[in-house]
Amino acid sequence: MALAILLLPLILAGVALLVPSNRARPWLLPVAGVGHLSLVGAALGRLPLGSPTGWLVLDPLGGLVLALISVLFFLCSLYAVGYLRHREDRSNRVFCACLLVFLAMMSLVTWAHHWGLMWVAMEATTLASAPLIYFNRTARSLEATWKYLLICSVGIALALLGSFFLAYSSLHEGLPSSLLMEDLLRNAPKLSTPWLRAAFVLLLVGYGTKMGLAPMHSWKPDAYGESPGVAGALFSGGMTSCALLMVLRIYHVCHAAGEADVARQMMVFMGLVSMAVAAAFLIRQRDLKRMLAYSSGEHMGILVLGVGIGGPALYGALLHMVNNGLAKGVLFLSAGNIHRAYGGKSLDEVSGALRRLPLSGALFLAGFLAITGSPPFGPFLSEFTIAWAALGGGQFLAGGLFLALLFAVFVGMGATVLAATQGRPSEEALATSYRDGWLTGGPTLVMMAMVLMLGVHLPVFLRTLLLDAVRFLEARP
Repeated sequence: MALAILLLPLILAGVALLVPSNRARPWLLPVAGVGHLSLVGAALGRLPLGSPTGWLVLDPLGGLVLALISVLFFLCSLYAVGYLRHREDRSNRVFCACLLVFLAMMSLVTWAHHWGLMWVAMEATTLASAPLIYFNRTARSLEATWKYLLICSVGIALALLGSFFLAYSSLHEGLPSSLLMEDLLRNAPKLSTPWLRAAFVLLLVGYGTKMGLAPMHSWKPDAYGESPGVAGALFSGGMTSCALLMVLRIYHVCHAAGEADVARQMMVFMGLVSMAVAAAFLIRQRDLKRMLAYSSGEHMGILVLGVGIGGPALYGALLHMVNNGLAKGVLFLSAGNIHRAYGGKSLDEVSGALRRLPLSGALFLAGFLAITGSPPFGPFLSEFTIAWAALGGGQFLAGGLFLALLFAVFVGMGATVLAATQGRPSEEALATSYRDGWLTGGPTLVMMAMVLMLGVHLPVFLRTLLLDAVRFLEARP
């Protein structure tokens, strides 16, 4: 099953490089999306799945992230077909192939149970996604691509060092050297505490760089701001979830070793710092996509904060990962449509989006309400769970700061979103030919419906998967 899920997009990536038609090639993306989603659905019904060597194992936690990635990619693949029809001015050969390789490498992250393989898979997501940022081939997109590669390479280097420290925590105590998750969890109580703590710090900072946690977030505004909306959706909902999975893996080892309290304190601090930095940059932000990048940094802070608070907040954090991925998909895809219609993404160029693009403008406004935790959307439920767990557990400072920063983000984003959607569009915007279509509007509408559904009714299969993932993380060997 693992090989099928990994090889399908890789094979279609090779086909994409060979297909000569610029118009037919994007249809390989939905083909991969349907196939991948079908295989993932079959795999989730048979959890846990594993190889004899233990290098590739799909546990409940990895299955949750894989399901999110598969659904998000399928909907984004439909959007990509419509988007690329409006970009016939340039070849999409590399773009389509890289999207498919990106899907394969994100899937590999969710299956990997060896820290060396995890590291390779995360580095591969960086290399596969970098050409997506450069698709517009402007000076700013080139700068954003290099910044993304350089900063994420520093982060991944720190993660590699953290993996070495993790291996040495076994050797220091005379245990067999192994980076398999099963071996580390089994031997966790015997691991060297100083080396394990050092490994946690390096892995949190290293993979936190890929998440976009402050202060390692500086690549995010440029990369999200200059990449196409479909790439931004997969970055903010897919790649960041994979990086969070790596942080949860090392937290799992620390929990099994009895070091969960130390790890949680660091994560609460990092989460609040990320939210505070995002809130500061969201005030008077005039670029729509950069606004979404800082919002992504805020929600990465919410995720690690929820894990750090622990208890019911861990469930809330995993649910918020799903809510954030889908809500960010709505925002990035609708922002991409607005960008195409206005020929820009700054408030200097964008106003009256509700009149110029009724569907995309309404979805962008609804997406803003959802991502800022307004009821009855899904993020409200997950953020409420985290806040309730913090205050109910006596962590009043963390809970109070969490609520205050949520309010600051709401005000900062609200000023930008309302300025973009309200008012009258300019004559230049009205003169452009772009209109909402089935392929560019339909997938975004489906995502919005899913975000609303998750706030009203949580499907049984998703609730079961979330509870299984929580039990898996909190289990001791």
